[in-house]
Amino acid sequence: MSYTTQQDILDFVEDNNVKFVRFAFCDIFGVQKNIAVLASDLPKALEEGVCFDGSSIAGFMHVEESDLVLRPDLSTTTILPWRTAEGRVMQFFCDVEKPDNAPFGGNCRGFLRDINRRFRNLGLSCNVGTECEFYLFENDDHGRPTRIPIDAGGYFDVAPLDAGENLRRDICLTMEQMGLAPQHSHHENGHGQNEIDFHYAGPLRTADNIFLFKQIVRAVAASNGFHSSFLPKPLPDQAGSGLHINFSLSMDGRNLFEGDIAPDSIPGSFMAGILRHSRELTTFTNPLPNSYLRFGCDEAPRYVSWSRQNRSQLVRIPQVKGDNCRMELRSPDPACNPYLAIGLVLAAGLDGIENRMVLSAPVNKNLFDPSMAEGLSLETLPASLEEAVQAAEESEFLRRVLPEQLATRYFTEELKRCEALKHASDPVEYERTHYFNAI
Repeated sequence: MSYTTQQDILDFVEDNNVKFVRFAFCDIFGVQKNIAVLASDLPKALEEGVCFDGSSIAGFMHVEESDLVLRPDLSTTTILPWRTAEGRVMQFFCDVEKPDNAPFGGNCRGFLRDINRRFRNLGLSCNVGTECEFYLFENDDHGRPTRIPIDAGGYFDVAPLDAGENLRRDICLTMEQMGLAPQHSHHENGHGQNEIDFHYAGPLRTADNIFLFKQIVRAVAASNGFHSSFLPKPLPDQAGSGLHINFSLSMDGRNLFEGDIAPDSIPGSFMAGILRHSRELTTFTNPLPNSYLRFGCDEAPRYVSWSRQNRSQLVRIPQVKGDNCRMELRSPDPACNPYLAIGLVLAAGLDGIENRMVLSAPVNKNLFDPSMAEGLSLETLPASLEEAVQAAEESEFLRRVLPEQLATRYFTEELKRCEALKHASDPVEYERTHYFNAI
């Protein structure tokens, strides 16, 4: 759907038996939230926004200054097809503002939009694509999630080893129904692990689409009696799940990642900025204690380096042609807030461009083998969430680009996550309740 005016929306609601409208947003950690409005109240909600208590949302506001307002982005209008046709449910993604229309520092969607605007001011067009991995698990007799994967399949397996084929098909069909364009789907390395990629788009649209994709996966899995988990490392003996993020830059219609990349060129400086700030960004791209169990394994990088094709590197340049030319960042995981993760990576790349950083030489070694890194003096990504938060708190770059209140609240809550898990009487049960069942 593509709508630009409030009247377009109201006409659609009337013509299609829409009874409920969800105003969707997320907290600063990327946990999706929503407020449902009856269709009869939609005209007022579109005109005035939807007021809510910001003090009840993690990282938003204090109780003494709690009022915030949701402003829907009409271009994100979609129907939730898994809800009944009688009394259909429609959804917007929203920006968050203060009641006087002043900007709100916790509006992560607005943060990403502002970063993208800075690229456009330089004559650069940025596209973003993602590769999102997830697991499918069986439920018990009471409908509660277990840690039993739905199959024992591996990379690119087919039935009977792959029991997720039909679910992936249903997910892809639902994606198409909701305006997403699935590109590839397959079984991943882990038992019950799957991957579905969708076509690239602008940064804001891609971040919105990640939320929409996770909604779809959860809904389709639940309707088939399974549990989907985007936890980075749900099973200690199986592969972790990543959210590989691909970036391309164009100027005057030309993809700048096509062909050779000079160390001091725009794409070279873009990559140099991302590599320079990668340690500082890790708490945003990998926001859970569990995230750090994935680093150093065969599917996730530990070292700050880049290369062409080589999947052991933090940044790689896939061997593709034309519009598909891009750089791939391989450290993020699906638990991140995509608005902050994509926005901060772009800000790091922009810092590289503006300060004419020079890209280091590629490292053409298999860095999944730690012995290959000996003598190279490579930085490593943080080994824990605590280390990642410390790197971020000490970052002059983040102090420049992030609203102070958002950063302070984010770091405080991240450290609370660490302490809560450390002091839990049963850490495994704590992670199951707070992350495995919810992420």
